[in-house]
Amino acid sequence: MSSSTPTHRGALVLIAATQLMIMLDMTITNVALPAIQSGLGFSVTALAWVIDAYILTFGGLLILGGRLGDLLGRRRLFIIGVSLFTAASLLGGLASSPSLLIAARALQGVGAALTAPSALAMIAIIFPEGRERHRAMSVYAAMTAAGGASGLISGGILVQYVSWPWVFFVNIPIGALIALSARVVLPHDAGHPRRIDIFGAIFISTAAASFVFGIISGPEHGWATTRVLVALVLSLASLIAFVITERTISYPLIPLRFLVHRNRIGSYVVMGLVGGAMVSLLFHLTQFMQAVLHYSPVRAGFSYLPIPIMVATNSIIGPKLIRRFGPRPLLVVGPILIFFGMSGLALITAHSSYFNIVLPLTLVGIGMGQTLMPVTLNAVAGVKPEMTGLASALLTTSNQMGASVVLAIVVSISTTWSQRHPLVVATSAQHVARAVSLYQSALWTGVVVVAIAVVSSIVLIRRVPTSAPAVVPVGD
Repeated sequence: MSSSTPTHRGALVLIAATQLMIMLDMTITNVALPAIQSGLGFSVTALAWVIDAYILTFGGLLILGGRLGDLLGRRRLFIIGVSLFTAASLLGGLASSPSLLIAARALQGVGAALTAPSALAMIAIIFPEGRERHRAMSVYAAMTAAGGASGLISGGILVQYVSWPWVFFVNIPIGALIALSARVVLPHDAGHPRRIDIFGAIFISTAAASFVFGIISGPEHGWATTRVLVALVLSLASLIAFVITERTISYPLIPLRFLVHRNRIGSYVVMGLVGGAMVSLLFHLTQFMQAVLHYSPVRAGFSYLPIPIMVATNSIIGPKLIRRFGPRPLLVVGPILIFFGMSGLALITAHSSYFNIVLPLTLVGIGMGQTLMPVTLNAVAGVKPEMTGLASALLTTSNQMGASVVLAIVVSISTTWSQRHPLVVATSAQHVARAVSLYQSALWTGVVVVAIAVVSSIVLIRRVPTSAPAVVPVGD
Protein backbone atom coordinates (compact mmCIF):
# COMPACT_ATOMS: atom_id res chain seq x y z
CA MET A 1 0.00 0.00 0.00
CA SER A 2 1.19 3.51 -0.66
CA SER A 3 0.70 6.38 1.67
CA SER A 4 0.58 8.72 -1.33
CA THR A 5 -2.94 7.71 -2.37
CA PRO A 6 -5.82 10.02 -1.45
CA THR A 7 -7.49 7.24 0.56
CA HIS A 8 -4.43 6.71 2.72
CA ARG A 9 -3.85 10.43 3.16
CA GLY A 10 -7.46 10.87 4.25
CA ALA A 11 -7.19 8.00 6.74
CA LEU A 12 -4.00 9.46 8.18
CA VAL A 13 -5.58 12.90 8.54
CA LEU A 14 -8.57 11.40 10.37
CA ILE A 15 -6.41 9.27 12.67
CA ALA A 16 -4.15 12.25 13.39
CA ALA A 17 -7.19 14.41 14.20
CA THR A 18 -8.43 11.73 16.60
CA GLN A 19 -5.10 11.57 18.39
CA LEU A 20 -5.09 15.36 18.54
CA MET A 21 -8.53 15.35 20.18
CA ILE A 22 -7.65 12.67 22.74
CA MET A 23 -4.37 14.33 23.71
CA LEU A 24 -5.99 17.76 23.76
CA ASP A 25 -8.54 16.47 26.25
CA MET A 26 -5.82 15.10 28.51
CA THR A 27 -4.17 18.50 28.93
CA ILE A 28 -6.90 21.07 28.33
CA THR A 29 -8.38 20.13 31.69
CA ASN A 30 -5.13 20.85 33.56
CA VAL A 31 -5.31 24.58 32.83
CA ALA A 32 -8.98 24.62 33.85
CA LEU A 33 -8.44 22.92 37.22
CA PRO A 34 -8.39 26.12 39.32
CA ALA A 35 -11.57 27.39 37.61
CA ILE A 36 -13.27 23.99 37.96
CA GLN A 37 -12.35 23.89 41.65
CA SER A 38 -13.94 27.26 42.37
CA GLY A 39 -16.88 26.70 40.01
CA LEU A 40 -18.02 23.33 41.37
CA GLY A 41 -16.60 23.45 44.88
CA PHE A 42 -14.03 20.66 44.62
CA SER A 43 -11.80 20.04 47.60
CA VAL A 44 -8.04 20.17 46.96
CA THR A 45 -7.66 16.38 47.20
CA ALA A 46 -10.82 15.60 45.21
CA LEU A 47 -9.70 17.89 42.39
CA ALA A 48 -7.13 15.31 41.26
CA TRP A 49 -10.02 12.97 40.39
CA VAL A 50 -10.89 15.20 37.44
CA ILE A 51 -7.66 13.83 35.96
CA ASP A 52 -7.61 10.45 37.69
CA ALA A 53 -11.14 9.36 36.69
CA TYR A 54 -10.14 9.66 33.05
CA ILE A 55 -6.85 7.83 33.60
CA LEU A 56 -8.57 5.08 35.61
CA THR A 57 -11.01 4.03 32.89
CA PHE A 58 -8.70 4.82 29.99
CA GLY A 59 -5.82 2.79 31.41
CA GLY A 60 -8.01 0.03 32.83
CA LEU A 61 -9.90 -0.73 29.61
CA LEU A 62 -7.25 -0.12 26.93
CA ILE A 63 -6.20 -3.76 26.56
CA LEU A 64 -9.81 -4.88 26.25
CA GLY A 65 -10.48 -2.07 23.74
CA GLY A 66 -7.49 -3.02 21.63
CA ARG A 67 -8.37 -6.69 21.58
CA LEU A 68 -12.02 -6.00 20.75
CA GLY A 69 -10.83 -3.97 17.77
CA ASP A 70 -8.74 -6.93 16.57
CA LEU A 71 -11.67 -9.31 16.92
CA LEU A 72 -14.72 -7.21 15.97
CA GLY A 73 -13.27 -4.71 13.49
CA ARG A 74 -11.22 -1.61 14.22
CA ARG A 75 -13.33 0.85 12.24
CA ARG A 76 -16.50 -0.25 14.02
CA LEU A 77 -14.93 0.09 17.47
CA PHE A 78 -13.30 3.37 16.47
CA ILE A 79 -16.67 4.91 15.61
CA ILE A 80 -18.28 3.61 18.81
CA GLY A 81 -15.42 4.96 20.91
CA VAL A 82 -15.39 8.42 19.31
CA SER A 83 -19.18 8.69 19.65
CA LEU A 84 -19.05 7.79 23.35
CA PHE A 85 -16.18 10.20 23.93
CA THR A 86 -18.14 13.01 22.27
CA ALA A 87 -21.30 12.33 24.27
CA ALA A 88 -19.29 12.24 27.51
CA SER A 89 -17.72 15.60 26.62
CA LEU A 90 -21.21 17.08 26.36
CA LEU A 91 -22.07 15.64 29.77
CA GLY A 92 -18.86 17.08 31.25
CA GLY A 93 -19.61 20.56 29.99
CA LEU A 94 -23.11 20.41 31.45
CA ALA A 95 -22.00 18.98 34.83
CA SER A 96 -23.33 20.90 37.81
CA SER A 97 -21.59 18.99 40.60
CA PRO A 98 -18.23 17.32 41.25
CA SER A 99 -19.75 13.83 41.05
CA LEU A 100 -21.30 14.46 37.62
CA LEU A 101 -18.06 15.85 36.24
CA ILE A 102 -16.06 12.90 37.54
CA ALA A 103 -18.60 10.50 35.98
CA ALA A 104 -18.31 12.31 32.64
CA ARG A 105 -14.52 12.09 32.79
CA ALA A 106 -14.77 8.35 33.47
CA LEU A 107 -17.01 7.91 30.39
CA GLN A 108 -14.55 9.93 28.32
CA GLY A 109 -11.89 7.45 29.42
CA VAL A 110 -14.02 4.52 28.24
CA GLY A 111 -14.50 6.16 24.85
CA ALA A 112 -10.79 6.88 24.53
CA ALA A 113 -9.94 3.28 25.50
CA LEU A 114 -12.08 2.01 22.62
CA THR A 115 -10.70 4.57 20.16
CA ALA A 116 -6.97 4.95 20.70
CA PRO A 117 -5.78 1.36 20.08
CA SER A 118 -7.79 1.04 16.88
CA ALA A 119 -6.45 4.37 15.58
CA LEU A 120 -2.82 3.39 16.08
CA ALA A 121 -3.42 -0.15 14.82
CA MET A 122 -4.86 1.17 11.55
CA ILE A 123 -1.63 3.06 10.88
CA ALA A 124 0.32 -0.17 11.31
CA ILE A 125 -2.03 -1.95 8.88
CA ILE A 126 -2.43 0.75 6.22
CA PHE A 127 1.24 1.71 6.01
CA PRO A 128 3.84 -1.05 5.51
CA GLU A 129 7.01 -1.12 7.60
CA GLY A 130 9.74 1.18 6.38
CA ARG A 131 9.67 4.74 5.05
CA GLU A 132 5.87 4.99 4.65
CA ARG A 133 5.17 3.90 8.21
CA HIS A 134 7.94 6.15 9.54
CA ARG A 135 6.29 9.14 7.91
CA ALA A 136 2.85 8.19 9.20
CA MET A 137 4.19 7.61 12.70
CA SER A 138 5.96 10.97 12.63
CA VAL A 139 2.60 12.64 11.95
CA TYR A 140 1.00 10.59 14.74
CA ALA A 141 3.78 11.53 17.18
CA ALA A 142 3.53 15.20 16.19
CA MET A 143 -0.21 15.14 16.90
CA THR A 144 0.47 13.59 20.30
CA ALA A 145 2.61 16.55 21.33
CA ALA A 146 0.58 19.13 19.42
CA GLY A 147 -2.60 17.92 21.08
CA GLY A 148 -1.03 18.19 24.52
CA ALA A 149 0.28 21.70 23.95
CA SER A 150 -2.77 22.97 22.06
CA GLY A 151 -4.88 21.72 24.95
CA LEU A 152 -2.94 23.90 27.35
CA ILE A 153 -3.17 26.92 25.05
CA SER A 154 -6.82 26.54 24.07
CA GLY A 155 -7.71 25.67 27.66
CA GLY A 156 -6.17 28.90 28.86
CA ILE A 157 -8.02 30.94 26.24
CA LEU A 158 -11.36 29.26 26.95
CA VAL A 159 -11.06 29.55 30.73
CA GLN A 160 -9.95 33.17 30.67
CA TYR A 161 -12.33 34.51 28.02
CA VAL A 162 -15.34 32.16 28.10
CA SER A 163 -15.79 29.63 30.92
CA TRP A 164 -14.41 26.26 32.02
CA PRO A 165 -17.28 24.09 30.55
CA TRP A 166 -15.99 24.98 27.10
CA VAL A 167 -12.88 22.87 27.64
CA PHE A 168 -15.32 19.96 27.21
CA PHE A 169 -17.68 21.48 24.66
CA VAL A 170 -14.78 22.02 22.24
CA ASN A 171 -14.59 18.24 21.72
CA ILE A 172 -18.15 17.98 20.43
CA PRO A 173 -17.78 19.35 16.87
CA ILE A 174 -14.41 17.62 16.45
CA GLY A 175 -15.73 14.27 17.67
CA ALA A 176 -18.92 14.47 15.64
CA LEU A 177 -17.00 15.23 12.43
CA ILE A 178 -14.56 12.36 13.06
CA ALA A 179 -17.35 9.85 13.77
CA LEU A 180 -19.26 10.85 10.62
CA SER A 181 -16.16 10.79 8.41
CA ALA A 182 -14.74 7.50 9.68
CA ARG A 183 -17.16 5.29 7.76
CA VAL A 184 -16.15 6.97 4.50
CA VAL A 185 -12.44 7.54 5.05
CA LEU A 186 -11.21 4.56 7.09
CA PRO A 187 -10.82 1.16 5.41
CA HIS A 188 -13.33 -1.49 6.36
CA ASP A 189 -12.01 -4.46 8.28
CA ALA A 190 -14.18 -7.32 9.41
CA GLY A 191 -11.86 -8.15 12.27
CA HIS A 192 -10.83 -11.68 13.10
CA PRO A 193 -13.97 -13.14 14.68
CA ARG A 194 -13.43 -15.86 17.22
CA ARG A 195 -14.35 -16.54 20.80
CA ILE A 196 -13.58 -13.65 23.12
CA ASP A 197 -11.67 -14.40 26.30
CA ILE A 198 -14.30 -12.93 28.62
CA PHE A 199 -12.66 -14.07 31.85
CA GLY A 200 -9.26 -12.84 30.71
CA ALA A 201 -10.78 -9.47 29.82
CA ILE A 202 -12.46 -9.21 33.22
CA PHE A 203 -9.31 -10.20 35.10
CA ILE A 204 -6.90 -7.88 33.28
CA SER A 205 -9.30 -4.91 33.33
CA THR A 206 -9.93 -5.45 37.05
CA ALA A 207 -6.19 -5.76 37.70
CA ALA A 208 -5.39 -2.55 35.82
CA ALA A 209 -8.30 -0.51 37.19
CA SER A 210 -7.77 -1.69 40.78
CA PHE A 211 -4.07 -0.95 40.61
CA VAL A 212 -4.66 2.55 39.25
CA PHE A 213 -7.38 3.17 41.87
CA GLY A 214 -5.11 2.05 44.69
CA ILE A 215 -2.20 4.14 43.45
CA ILE A 216 -4.17 7.35 42.98
CA SER A 217 -6.00 6.88 46.31
CA GLY A 218 -2.77 6.45 48.27
CA PRO A 219 -1.73 10.13 48.51
CA GLU A 220 -5.23 11.22 49.60
CA HIS A 221 -6.23 8.45 52.03
CA GLY A 222 -2.89 6.98 53.12
CA TRP A 223 -1.06 3.94 51.78
CA ALA A 224 -1.97 1.72 54.75
CA THR A 225 -5.72 2.37 54.65
CA THR A 226 -8.21 -0.40 53.92
CA ARG A 227 -9.33 1.22 50.67
CA VAL A 228 -5.81 1.26 49.21
CA LEU A 229 -4.74 -2.16 50.48
CA VAL A 230 -7.92 -3.87 49.23
CA ALA A 231 -7.49 -2.28 45.80
CA LEU A 232 -3.85 -3.39 45.50
CA VAL A 233 -4.56 -6.92 46.76
CA LEU A 234 -7.48 -7.21 44.33
CA SER A 235 -5.19 -6.06 41.53
CA LEU A 236 -2.56 -8.68 42.36
CA ALA A 237 -5.14 -11.46 42.70
CA SER A 238 -6.74 -10.49 39.37
CA LEU A 239 -3.36 -10.44 37.67
CA ILE A 240 -2.55 -13.93 38.96
CA ALA A 241 -5.96 -15.17 37.80
CA PHE A 242 -5.34 -13.58 34.41
CA VAL A 243 -1.98 -15.32 33.95
CA ILE A 244 -3.49 -18.68 34.91
CA THR A 245 -6.37 -18.14 32.50
CA GLU A 246 -4.13 -17.15 29.59
CA ARG A 247 -1.94 -20.21 30.09
CA THR A 248 -4.84 -22.64 30.04
CA ILE A 249 -7.20 -21.53 27.26
CA SER A 250 -6.77 -21.82 23.50
CA TYR A 251 -7.99 -18.29 22.64
CA PRO A 252 -6.19 -15.98 25.13
CA LEU A 253 -6.80 -12.26 25.27
CA ILE A 254 -3.04 -11.67 25.46
CA PRO A 255 -0.89 -14.62 24.36
CA LEU A 256 1.84 -14.61 27.01
CA ARG A 257 4.58 -15.29 24.48
CA PHE A 258 3.60 -12.00 22.81
CA LEU A 259 5.10 -10.20 25.80
CA VAL A 260 8.39 -12.10 25.74
CA HIS A 261 10.12 -9.67 23.42
CA ARG A 262 12.89 -7.46 24.73
CA ASN A 263 12.48 -4.47 22.42
CA ARG A 264 8.73 -4.37 22.85
CA ILE A 265 8.95 -4.58 26.64
CA GLY A 266 11.62 -1.87 26.55
CA SER A 267 9.29 0.36 24.56
CA TYR A 268 6.48 -0.14 27.07
CA VAL A 269 8.74 0.65 30.02
CA VAL A 270 10.21 3.79 28.44
CA MET A 271 6.78 5.03 27.33
CA GLY A 272 5.34 4.48 30.81
CA LEU A 273 8.14 6.27 32.63
CA VAL A 274 8.51 9.20 30.23
CA GLY A 275 4.74 9.60 29.85
CA GLY A 276 4.27 9.56 33.61
CA ALA A 277 6.97 12.15 34.15
CA MET A 278 5.42 14.43 31.51
CA VAL A 279 1.93 14.22 33.04
CA SER A 280 3.41 15.09 36.44
CA LEU A 281 5.33 18.00 34.89
CA LEU A 282 2.21 19.45 33.23
CA PHE A 283 0.08 18.95 36.36
CA HIS A 284 2.51 20.75 38.70
CA LEU A 285 4.13 23.33 36.42
CA THR A 286 0.77 24.63 35.15
CA GLN A 287 -0.47 25.22 38.69
CA PHE A 288 2.88 26.69 39.75
CA MET A 289 2.84 29.24 36.92
CA GLN A 290 -0.67 30.37 37.82
CA ALA A 291 -0.41 30.19 41.62
CA VAL A 292 3.13 31.37 42.33
CA LEU A 293 4.28 33.21 39.21
CA HIS A 294 0.77 34.69 38.77
CA TYR A 295 0.50 33.83 35.08
CA SER A 296 -2.93 34.12 33.53
CA PRO A 297 -4.40 30.85 32.13
CA VAL A 298 -3.62 32.06 28.59
CA ARG A 299 -0.03 32.92 29.40
CA ALA A 300 0.45 29.62 31.21
CA GLY A 301 -0.85 27.74 28.16
CA PHE A 302 1.30 29.63 25.66
CA SER A 303 4.34 29.04 27.85
CA TYR A 304 4.39 25.44 26.64
CA LEU A 305 4.79 26.37 22.95
CA PRO A 306 8.43 25.18 22.79
CA ILE A 307 7.29 21.57 23.24
CA PRO A 308 5.03 21.25 20.13
CA ILE A 309 7.41 23.35 18.05
CA MET A 310 10.31 21.04 18.85
CA VAL A 311 8.23 17.89 18.35
CA ALA A 312 6.92 19.18 15.01
CA THR A 313 10.48 19.93 13.91
CA ASN A 314 11.52 16.43 14.86
CA SER A 315 8.61 14.95 12.90
CA ILE A 316 10.33 16.30 9.78
CA ILE A 317 13.85 15.09 10.52
CA GLY A 318 12.95 12.08 12.68
CA PRO A 319 12.27 9.60 9.85
CA LYS A 320 15.64 10.45 8.27
CA LEU A 321 17.42 9.93 11.59
CA ILE A 322 15.74 6.57 12.11
CA ARG A 323 16.63 5.39 8.60
CA ARG A 324 20.24 6.34 9.19
CA PHE A 325 20.83 5.36 12.81
CA GLY A 326 17.91 3.13 13.75
CA PRO A 327 15.50 3.76 16.64
CA ARG A 328 17.76 2.80 19.55
CA PRO A 329 20.05 5.89 19.60
CA LEU A 330 17.00 8.18 19.56
CA LEU A 331 15.42 6.23 22.42
CA VAL A 332 18.55 6.88 24.48
CA VAL A 333 19.16 10.51 23.51
CA GLY A 334 15.48 11.50 23.87
CA PRO A 335 15.06 10.59 27.57
CA ILE A 336 18.50 12.11 28.33
CA LEU A 337 17.36 15.46 26.92
CA ILE A 338 14.10 15.24 28.88
CA PHE A 339 16.17 14.53 32.00
CA PHE A 340 18.23 17.72 31.59
CA GLY A 341 15.16 19.77 30.67
CA MET A 342 13.19 18.68 33.73
CA SER A 343 16.24 19.22 35.94
CA GLY A 344 16.32 22.84 34.73
CA LEU A 345 12.61 23.26 35.43
CA ALA A 346 13.06 21.85 38.94
CA LEU A 347 15.40 24.76 39.73
CA ILE A 348 12.95 27.60 39.04
CA THR A 349 11.74 29.67 41.98
CA ALA A 350 9.14 32.32 42.72
CA HIS A 351 11.54 34.92 41.29
CA SER A 352 12.31 33.10 38.03
CA SER A 353 11.56 34.72 34.68
CA TYR A 354 10.14 32.98 31.63
CA PHE A 355 13.70 32.77 30.29
CA ASN A 356 14.37 30.24 33.07
CA ILE A 357 11.39 28.19 31.84
CA VAL A 358 11.63 28.39 28.04
CA LEU A 359 15.09 26.85 27.67
CA PRO A 360 14.35 23.74 29.77
CA LEU A 361 10.97 23.34 28.03
CA THR A 362 12.79 23.45 24.68
CA LEU A 363 15.04 20.61 25.81
CA VAL A 364 12.00 18.65 26.97
CA GLY A 365 10.34 19.22 23.59
CA ILE A 366 13.37 18.00 21.65
CA GLY A 367 13.60 14.97 23.92
CA MET A 368 9.93 14.13 23.45
CA GLY A 369 10.30 14.44 19.71
CA GLN A 370 13.26 12.06 19.78
CA THR A 371 11.33 9.57 21.92
CA LEU A 372 7.74 9.37 20.69
CA MET A 373 8.14 8.12 17.14
CA PRO A 374 10.80 5.42 17.72
CA VAL A 375 9.04 4.08 20.81
CA THR A 376 5.78 3.81 18.85
CA LEU A 377 7.50 2.12 15.92
CA ASN A 378 9.14 -0.38 18.25
CA ALA A 379 5.80 -1.30 19.78
CA VAL A 380 3.93 -2.15 16.55
CA ALA A 381 6.64 -3.20 14.10
CA GLY A 382 6.79 -6.84 13.08
CA VAL A 383 3.40 -7.66 14.60
CA LYS A 384 0.83 -9.74 12.70
CA PRO A 385 -2.21 -7.75 11.50
CA GLU A 386 -4.57 -9.57 13.88
CA MET A 387 -2.40 -8.48 16.82
CA THR A 388 -1.79 -4.81 16.01
CA GLY A 389 -4.67 -3.61 18.16
CA LEU A 390 -3.24 -5.48 21.12
CA ALA A 391 0.26 -4.10 20.54
CA SER A 392 -1.14 -0.57 20.25
CA ALA A 393 -3.29 -1.01 23.36
CA LEU A 394 -0.35 -2.25 25.42
CA LEU A 395 1.73 0.78 24.41
CA THR A 396 -1.05 3.21 25.31
CA THR A 397 -1.75 1.26 28.50
CA SER A 398 1.87 1.64 29.54
CA ASN A 399 1.54 5.39 28.98
CA GLN A 400 -1.67 5.67 31.01
CA MET A 401 -0.50 3.36 33.78
CA GLY A 402 2.77 5.27 33.93
CA ALA A 403 0.86 8.54 34.14
CA SER A 404 -1.32 7.37 37.03
CA VAL A 405 1.45 5.65 38.98
CA VAL A 406 4.05 8.40 38.56
CA LEU A 407 1.56 11.19 39.27
CA ALA A 408 0.37 9.41 42.43
CA ILE A 409 3.93 8.82 43.62
CA VAL A 410 4.95 12.41 42.89
CA VAL A 411 1.86 13.84 44.60
CA SER A 412 2.44 11.60 47.63
CA ILE A 413 6.09 12.61 47.98
CA SER A 414 5.54 16.30 47.34
CA THR A 415 2.54 16.62 49.66
CA THR A 416 4.41 14.82 52.43
CA TRP A 417 7.41 17.08 51.89
CA SER A 418 5.31 20.22 52.08
CA GLN A 419 3.09 18.91 54.91
CA ARG A 420 0.03 18.92 52.65
CA HIS A 421 -0.21 22.69 52.18
CA PRO A 422 -2.48 23.32 49.15
CA LEU A 423 -1.08 25.07 46.09
CA VAL A 424 -3.39 28.08 45.85
CA VAL A 425 -2.69 31.73 45.09
CA ALA A 426 0.22 32.79 47.30
CA THR A 427 -0.52 35.58 49.77
CA SER A 428 2.55 35.53 52.00
CA ALA A 429 6.27 34.90 51.83
CA GLN A 430 5.82 31.82 54.00
CA HIS A 431 3.19 30.34 51.73
CA VAL A 432 5.29 31.09 48.63
CA ALA A 433 8.17 29.16 50.17
CA ARG A 434 5.90 26.18 50.86
CA ALA A 435 4.47 26.27 47.34
CA VAL A 436 7.95 26.36 45.82
CA SER A 437 8.97 23.46 48.05
CA LEU A 438 5.94 21.47 46.88
CA TYR A 439 6.73 22.17 43.25
CA GLN A 440 10.45 21.47 43.44
CA SER A 441 10.03 18.18 45.31
CA ALA A 442 7.49 17.09 42.67
CA LEU A 443 9.78 17.98 39.75
CA TRP A 444 12.86 16.36 41.26
CA THR A 445 10.87 13.17 41.74
CA GLY A 446 9.97 13.35 38.05
CA VAL A 447 13.65 13.79 37.19
CA VAL A 448 14.44 10.53 39.00
CA VAL A 449 11.70 8.78 37.00
CA VAL A 450 13.19 10.00 33.71
CA ALA A 451 16.64 8.84 34.86
CA ILE A 452 15.19 5.34 35.25
CA ALA A 453 13.78 5.65 31.72
CA VAL A 454 17.28 6.48 30.42
CA VAL A 455 18.74 3.39 32.06
CA SER A 456 15.85 1.24 30.76
CA SER A 457 16.35 2.42 27.18
CA ILE A 458 20.04 1.51 27.36
CA VAL A 459 19.56 -1.87 29.01
CA LEU A 460 16.36 -3.20 27.43
CA ILE A 461 16.28 -1.95 23.84
CA ARG A 462 18.62 -3.71 21.43
CA ARG A 463 20.33 -2.20 18.44
CA VAL A 464 18.85 -3.43 15.14
CA PRO A 465 20.10 -3.00 11.57
CA THR A 466 18.71 0.17 10.01
CA SER A 467 17.55 -1.85 7.01
CA ALA A 468 15.53 -4.19 9.19
CA PRO A 469 12.19 -3.55 10.82
CA ALA A 470 12.36 -1.67 14.10
CA VAL A 471 11.40 -4.86 15.89
CA VAL A 472 12.16 -8.40 14.84
CA PRO A 473 8.92 -9.90 13.48
CA VAL A 474 7.20 -12.31 15.81
CA GLY A 475 4.03 -14.26 15.79
CA ASP A 476 1.12 -13.97 18.11
